[in-house]
Amino acid sequence: MTRVLFLTRYPIEGASSRYRVFQYLPHLKNLGVDTSVQSFMDTSMYRTSLQTGRTISKIWDVLHATTRRLWTLRRWRDYDIIYMQRELFPFGGLVIERWLKRRGAILFFDFDDALFIKKASRYNRIATFFRSSKKIIDLFRIVDCVVAGNEWLAIEAKDAGALRTTCLEVAEDTGRIPMHTPHTNSSPVTIGWLGSPSTVKYLRLIEPVLQDIASNHPELRWELMGGNDFKMDGVDWKLQDWSLDGELEALARFDIGLMPLPDEDWAKGKSGGKARTYMAAGIVPVVAAIGYNTQLIRNNETGYLCSTPEHWQSNISKLISDPELRQKIANTAREEVNTRFAPTKMAKNMVDLFEQVLTDVRG
Repeated sequence: MTRVLFLTRYPIEGASSRYRVFQYLPHLKNLGVDTSVQSFMDTSMYRTSLQTGRTISKIWDVLHATTRRLWTLRRWRDYDIIYMQRELFPFGGLVIERWLKRRGAILFFDFDDALFIKKASRYNRIATFFRSSKKIIDLFRIVDCVVAGNEWLAIEAKDAGALRTTCLEVAEDTGRIPMHTPHTNSSPVTIGWLGSPSTVKYLRLIEPVLQDIASNHPELRWELMGGNDFKMDGVDWKLQDWSLDGELEALARFDIGLMPLPDEDWAKGKSGGKARTYMAAGIVPVVAAIGYNTQLIRNNETGYLCSTPEHWQSNISKLISDPELRQKIANTAREEVNTRFAPTKMAKNMVDLFEQVLTDVRG
């Protein structure tokens, strides 16, 4: 039986850890993999990390988290694979990673964002100071396998010197997300956005379009989950904090889901989580035609890809007026998720990867 220690950055509340690790655990167990998980952040620390300020509390949390992680790593020899979902520590050099590698540990590094591009933290200047794109590139070169959330990330890792790279797309569990009730216009259509405070700013990219649509369709509902206190003149966003249970309730209310992104390399590193969740829920995704979105969405079939303000305007407008079109796309999109992104399928791909790397490394 293969024994894997998953070392995640976040608890289950953090989207990248939930989607890249936690959702696979029961499926990996069914496939004969013995898994253990240790998250650098616990739930309390994760919530604090999403708040501005509170620097002293955050430093104290990091010290405790570091101690917990080091305590877990004392038994690294109990595992065949150490699977790092992001870095072992969000600060410092690769001292522990190099030490483990020299002693024969088989290391995986999993990422689904362009972590090799340094971006400022919205919440903590100290976190920004400690972020290092060079550290990520060095990590690519140390580990036995880099696992990327999309092909662009995998290519970037390979070009940076990774010994072995592969792309494992993110699964989406339609068993967790109920299908949308039949689309009609008997009640106000809801345009929604689901995400985090760090990405809600991208709605500004299509602000004039949304303001115009809101003006022409005063009957619309606008709902935003996870964007803190975001405001937009002329658009009456109903705001709600993110939670696991609340996410499902919000998705049940959405009819059209938005995902604007800037045209930059950081956006190319995004692995389509928001759009795929919309698809799974029977919500029509209207997204930026950037990066992985163009591989995820079949335009006019499982959603809409937009590259100009006119695209955003026309696609959203026709969806508002045509519930049959929304239903057709919703059905196709959910079926696409069922066949292409089933957790059982992705977990099997992960197990196959484990076996390949173990065989290659051990000879």
